[in-house]
Amino acid sequence: MGFIRTLVLNIDRDDDIGFKASIDSPLIGRLACLDAAVRLALADPEDSDVNAIFQAVSTYDKLIADGEEAEVAVIGGNHFRFIEGDRKVARLLDEVVTQTGCNQCILVTDGGEDEYILPIIQGKITVSSIQRVIVSQMPNLEGTYYILKKLISDPKISKIVLVLPGLTLMLYAISYAVNRPEIATMVIAGCVGGYLLYKGFSLDEVVRSELIDLKSTLYRGRFSFVTYIGGLIFAIIGVMEGTSALTSYWDGSGIFPMAIIFLWGAVAWFTLAAITTSLGSIIDSFLYERESLSRAVIFSYFISAIGVLAFGGMSYTLSNLNLSQFPITQDLGITYIIQGAIGGLVCAFVGIILQHSISVWAQKKEESITFL
Repeated sequence: MGFIRTLVLNIDRDDDIGFKASIDSPLIGRLACLDAAVRLALADPEDSDVNAIFQAVSTYDKLIADGEEAEVAVIGGNHFRFIEGDRKVARLLDEVVTQTGCNQCILVTDGGEDEYILPIIQGKITVSSIQRVIVSQMPNLEGTYYILKKLISDPKISKIVLVLPGLTLMLYAISYAVNRPEIATMVIAGCVGGYLLYKGFSLDEVVRSELIDLKSTLYRGRFSFVTYIGGLIFAIIGVMEGTSALTSYWDGSGIFPMAIIFLWGAVAWFTLAAITTSLGSIIDSFLYERESLSRAVIFSYFISAIGVLAFGGMSYTLSNLNLSQFPITQDLGITYIIQGAIGGLVCAFVGIILQHSISVWAQKKEESITFL
């Protein structure tokens, strides 16, 4: 049997130790982890990550008491952007494994989002055990009242529990005051449906991430701030053009034609907005983060390919619906879809070739810098 050295690992995926307690990770060693737990507890005594870190230290102490070779570490991700945070965790875990010389891992988690990164950990080190830390609550009525009170006071939950019912009641009151109760029903159904789609497709995370990026680019003086604003303006124009196309060509034939007409009128501007935004990312990547330049470049080409394909496909679809006053005939629709398919494939192919060339160039540039 080979030498075994165990890493007791706690992953703080949303980086509460960094966001709330201003602690940089990774933290390696018993004293460093205890200090982080105490500082996080002082910053937010109700954070479950505090208990998870203490549990990791406790597990480490038990292993040492049993005569095993062990080390304890805490790694934080990213508080706002989980994709970048997961990449950070993978990178830091490599450093921890190299520094500690551990070959197996006991993962300590509070049972929340941290477990989503289990495959990342398993790709770096063997996971021999998982410990879930569940904080005990008072089983009586007072404890239940306290939990409900905390849930309602949580801004994330109160927006659902309080805001939506409040708006519903206000809409019904206003609609009955003007003797049009059906207006409230339509608006509420539309708002609830839109909210469910908004949450179901995780658009809230996308919007939050984009707002954080926009603020960050402004503070750091990045060129992409200007292109973000330009992209937003183009997107607004796209909504206006889509609405204009809808009022001009929709004959009330159904929801599907209505949606296709709106997208047909807006897709060119939406594509231009995405390309404008990616242009800023390309410039900033070239100036500051050349390792991400290839991803920024191929994004713009793929967006162009999707826009061309979408316009051709929607033009062909609408030309076959016999809409009144629609300017594209069936023959012209066939031409558009063929041109869209060819144009989309060409854009995607050029983007892939260019991404490969940039990746090779960036790698050679990095190797030359390392050699010097």
